Amino acid sequence: MTSTEQKVAIVTGASRGIGAGVVEGYRTHGYAVVATSRSITAPDDPLVLTVAGDLAEPETAGRVVDAALERFGRVDTLVNNAGVFIAKPFTAYSDEDFTSTVGLNLAGFFRITQRAVAAMVERGSGHVVTVTTSLVDHALRAVPSVLASLTKGGLDAATRSLAIELAASGIRVNAVSPGIIKTPMHPVEAHGAYAGLHPMGRMGEIEEIVHGVLYLETAAFVTGETLHVDGGQSAGH
Repeated sequence: MTSTEQKVAIVTGASRGIGAGVVEGYRTHGYAVVATSRSITAPDDPLVLTVAGDLAEPETAGRVVDAALERFGRVDTLVNNAGVFIAKPFTAYSDEDFTSTVGLNLAGFFRITQRAVAAMVERGSGHVVTVTTSLVDHALRAVPSVLASLTKGGLDAATRSLAIELAASGIRVNAVSPGIIKTPMHPVEAHGAYAGLHPMGRMGEIEEIVHGVLYLETAAFVTGETLHVDGGQSAGH
């Protein structure tokens, strides 16, 4: 397969957890992948290009998209998975908490999505998928997290706005909204408590989020959609 035929996905926050699962999922579906994270190890796979960098830094987005175009010649999909989550009471947040959360969750999303979409517009096709959180729709007393709702809620709204703006350009824009997923950020001793925060009585698995992302990838008539993969959290409790 030549570089002009090989579909290419960029995955952010790709070094572990959901991001690493998404990289594997797209490779299983035959995509070349550009995987980026603040620190990331290159695998023994010529169709996975790793780019280390902090998306909160303004120059990183350009490096990632340029690397995709230089190595593979195109960008078909961008999965915005990178993010920071800080659960604190509202008045306990520091200026540093605010700056780091907005810098990655909002500014990082803005810069890399803008760069990737520009490449997609040139091709006349593409897909953007953003990982948000069900806390946007269903706040939990046990998880005070205004900064997550402030930033991820913005991404949820931007998903619909971009979907409409880009629909005539052949570019779809969707989001996946997870519940609490078994990833390295959640200690095993807390899994029982987190399971009880979902109507289905369990935490989600990484592969269940990956399945959601890949469903949206293949759902050619779906755009502007936020797919909840949250064990019923967003429906109620």
